[in-house]
Amino acid sequence: MGSIAKEIDAKELEKEFLPFLRMYKDGTVERLLGTPYVPPSPLDPETEVSSKDITISLDPSISARLYLPKFNQTHHQKLPILVYYHGGGFCIESAFSSDHHRFLNSLVAQGQVVAVSVEYRLVPEHFLPNAYEDCWAALQWVASHVKDDNVVNKEPWLMNHGDFSRVFLGGDSAGANIVHNTAMRAGVESLHDGVKLVGAFLTHPYFWGSKPVRSEASEGHDKALPCLVWNFVYPNAPGGIDNPMINPFVETGAHSLAVLGCSRVLVAVAEKDELRDRGVYYYEELIKSKWEGEAELVQVEGEDHAFHVLNFETENAKTLIKRLASFLLK
Repeated sequence: MGSIAKEIDAKELEKEFLPFLRMYKDGTVERLLGTPYVPPSPLDPETEVSSKDITISLDPSISARLYLPKFNQTHHQKLPILVYYHGGGFCIESAFSSDHHRFLNSLVAQGQVVAVSVEYRLVPEHFLPNAYEDCWAALQWVASHVKDDNVVNKEPWLMNHGDFSRVFLGGDSAGANIVHNTAMRAGVESLHDGVKLVGAFLTHPYFWGSKPVRSEASEGHDKALPCLVWNFVYPNAPGGIDNPMINPFVETGAHSLAVLGCSRVLVAVAEKDELRDRGVYYYEELIKSKWEGEAELVQVEGEDHAFHVLNFETENAKTLIKRLASFLLK
């Protein structure tokens, strides 16, 4: 560890974006937050969920960790498919990180789904909109298993155990933002025949905009962390912080929420989360739109952003994961 620290100290700093990362002139990126990578497991001892890592695409580089609950390994029942997008401000964390691995083991066991946790490209090596394109490509890859005989990397777990008429999207924080944008795109661009995007859950979704919403402070609003993150991860975003991908409520340039391409949505927010009011507003605007689906709002008191992933052992975290699982079981 000492020699690695000395090597980093010797590098010439180009830019830092605290508290997330530092960039060096030799191209090295030092990520300051996030949990360690962990390998997949043939059988998780606590949940008895199996996991493995697969490659979706080499160019661009997109991979995923797949999860399969124990029950379905001895039965041939078809299970819903969950395509999951991890959080981390588009610049840290991973589908292979310990916190998301632990969370998905629990969710898959309780929700009885086949899960595809997508490893999309991160900023600053790949600025937005690359992550959005990767996550859409991953969903298209899942959907392609139905009829496309040209897919050379078809996945047996999906083919043997997945029910393509019951596909869900899920994500936390930036991943929940990706869920929204992917579901919007699915409402405009068609997936393969025989594939139905049934529902989506967004936990502590990352949305923002130039105008404060409800309890958000008006003074220094443009210097708040959600604004700084967006300006860093998507510096060339048309419209800046009012780009429809981060602000779905802008009046120009955004599709109506009515085109959201699924019939059920669950939005979860936490009392102490700076993004709470945006999540509630999203839920309310979705209901008021001409979208014809069913929306649910879950509000958890006394907790902060992404607590169900970061503080996995707490009772509130377990309760929320159970609630997400019940959403997938309906």
